[in-house]
Amino acid sequence: MKRLTRTAAALPLALLVLAGCASTGGWTPTVDPTGDPNAANISRDQFECRQLAQQAAGGLAKETGKGALGGGALGGAAGAIIGAIGGDVNTGKAAGIGAAVGALTGGATKAYQQDRRFKEAYTRCMQGRGHRVI
Repeated sequence: MKRLTRTAAALPLALLVLAGCASTGGWTPTVDPTGDPNAANISRDQFECRQLAQQAAGGLAKETGKGALGGGALGGAAGAIIGAIGGDVNTGKAAGIGAAVGALTGGATKAYQQDRRFKEAYTRCMQGRGHRVI
């Protein structure tokens, strides 16, 4: 039970680290300015497209949290069922482990999806403004 308590206590920290790793803040698509009639606007367009892409992708931390909660609930239920089927009298432990694994998996999946949406929206925005993104 002690290990389960430590695992549950470490889960919020792991999710914060995960959200930080998946941050959309530092990525910028590579734009080829050669022959770009709008080359003078690249910096301004990058700034505006970053903001639009962040709106289009939704809040990374919020979505990661949703994924973690959903994954935790599903993982907890699955762990309890697997523990019960396996004859484990302490299904709470199995449920806790399942919840922790599910929360990390669900949070990581949502963070990846949000990051991918951000990059796609950012790239489309820059292309829509006439820039050649490579």
